[in-house]
Amino acid sequence: MSNQDLSIAAKLINGGVAGLVGVTCVFPIDLAKTRLQNQHGKDMYKGMRDCLMKTARAEGFLGMYRVLRIEPRAVHMPGKCTTAKPQPQPQPQGAAVNLTLVTPEKAIKLAANDFFRQLLMEDGMQRNLKMEMLAGCGAGICQVVVTCPMEMLKIQLQDAGRLAAPHQSSTSAPSSSRSYTTGSASTHKRPSATLIAWELLRTQGLAGLYKGLGATLLRDIPFSIIYFPMFANLNSLGVHELTGKASFAHSFMSGCIAGSLAAVAVTPLDVLKTRIQTLKKGLGEDVYSGIMDCARKLWIQEGPSAFMKGAGCRALVIAPLFGIAQGVYFIGIGEHILKYFE
Repeated sequence: MSNQDLSIAAKLINGGVAGLVGVTCVFPIDLAKTRLQNQHGKDMYKGMRDCLMKTARAEGFLGMYRVLRIEPRAVHMPGKCTTAKPQPQPQPQGAAVNLTLVTPEKAIKLAANDFFRQLLMEDGMQRNLKMEMLAGCGAGICQVVVTCPMEMLKIQLQDAGRLAAPHQSSTSAPSSSRSYTTGSASTHKRPSATLIAWELLRTQGLAGLYKGLGATLLRDIPFSIIYFPMFANLNSLGVHELTGKASFAHSFMSGCIAGSLAAVAVTPLDVLKTRIQTLKKGLGEDVYSGIMDCARKLWIQEGPSAFMKGAGCRALVIAPLFGIAQGVYFIGIGEHILKYFE
């Protein structure tokens, strides 16, 4: 295996490991972000803390890593059959989607940025802001191949608990007035990423999994343009002359700072993406025909503050996620693993 091949493989492993560790740590906050962004001017959750507390009370601690499905249970009584009060059934699927797909997603994002930096700049080391931004743009474009379907499935599972409460309160009402409905027969089955993906592929083809692709690109390209150059320049401030590298703590903090600032900057675009990719709507919630339609309705009905919903959660998700990613790169886990295959 050549040194260049070893370097690419190591970067892919580092990105994958960073994604797995990071998502495991921040998934509950990411769940809160999705539910807050999908609130259409309502106050079911007053903020991140309130959302996490209500989720923990209703679904348990592990409920933060899964979704809630409420299904009526038939009860047989002499001479008649009635439906008992629906029971919440937590399904361990929300985090599973992220943990499965975040490995290739983060591997592509981080490795692509390094590849474009080396392609556009000599050894990718010297400071050139324009080239750094261009490399980040390339990384943002490459990652959406995995990011778009991953978040499409994740959002459906994360948002189920938000819609479960209105659904439960309306189960005694006629079916035409229920707020959590869909025309698909698959909704009567146990919810899972596999079922959702299969239903989308069956009814809409590959385009169903890539719903919101434009909004995803609109969010991820600016994020990468901001994040990667900012991290590179912050990290360079702590480089030691003897080692030529910044310390682990400095790299970690640089990743956290750059990640949180970039995340807050693109929050309005993330809100639009979340709304567009949410397939099941509550009672009175809008359906959007595109990015401009979503932005217009959001501005008119909920005001400009709606574009910053979940900004704090998003910063708290992205900061440690990219701090961990840069820490994994610093440790060189991929290089250590590949040594055993030399």
